[in-house]
Amino acid sequence: MNDKPVSKILVLDNSREHILQIKRFCHENDLVPLKVPKGRVMAVLGTNIDLGGILYSETYGDSPAEAARIALEIHAARPELPMILRSETSAQIQDIPHELRHVFCAAYLGSNIGALRAVLDEFIFCLRYPNALLRGISELTLAVMRRQLPYVSITMDTPYIVNDRMIYGELLSLIPLESSWYRGYMMLQTEEAPFLDVICPEKASQGMNFRTVNDLLSETTNLIWGAFKNRFTGDGSKSAHDNAQVPLVINHKHRYISFGTDNPQLCFRFTLKNRANGRSSMIYERFIFNLSWSPENFKDSERDVAGLVESGELQLF
Repeated sequence: MNDKPVSKILVLDNSREHILQIKRFCHENDLVPLKVPKGRVMAVLGTNIDLGGILYSETYGDSPAEAARIALEIHAARPELPMILRSETSAQIQDIPHELRHVFCAAYLGSNIGALRAVLDEFIFCLRYPNALLRGISELTLAVMRRQLPYVSITMDTPYIVNDRMIYGELLSLIPLESSWYRGYMMLQTEEAPFLDVICPEKASQGMNFRTVNDLLSETTNLIWGAFKNRFTGDGSKSAHDNAQVPLVINHKHRYISFGTDNPQLCFRFTLKNRANGRSSMIYERFIFNLSWSPENFKDSERDVAGLVESGELQLF
């Protein structure tokens, strides 16, 4: 696993020269660049794609008016995504046309792509995630999932940072996380039908239905929560601001969830594959530290998570 999480970036730029430059920059700076045909931008943004932000060229359209129109449409559809403008003339937001200043969080000169690093640190990689935390989350999550689904092959992608607020699938579990150095939520998301096919391909003959998926995801969430709490809570003391709360907003029609913060989310994607029939499903695990985050106080109480689960020390509540 990489020492740092990556972030998927949508690159909307028609310049071949700059595309090659951006590609090199992304590979050197923990970014995964993605391209999409101009006519498909809005359709792609309406899917479950996980993004950290968008790199946008002021010459993306066939004319300045078209480039401005596309930028406004993107911002209207996904205002949570930081859009960074590549300009030929100025890296100052105040030099952007007035009607577009609210669209872009920052700008950079194509001739000085190195300045983009500071922008990424401010708007995408603004939260520091200790490497031991990333490794610990992957270890304890895999241990719990493999315990719950011993007949399923489970693999994990490189952890990544997202700024979008999209919900994946129909099924979502949410549980609060709290200690002296963090406060927020953990969320698991999956699609019901593929998940049920993986865990029980003969569901019709065995009376399995959506409640089976609900129960299994709930139990898995509880076990991961217990392992995370046991390993990363630290001394458990609370600070004075721990009573603060923000409302959560969930819009099922638009597959959207907001935790009341601009902070990016830490995301892990797990692929589940039934060894017998080859059917697969995905589970997305997200960590949202929207109420408190002090990684300088991070403590890793590393223990044998698999042994804790096996012994029953981690129990449902």
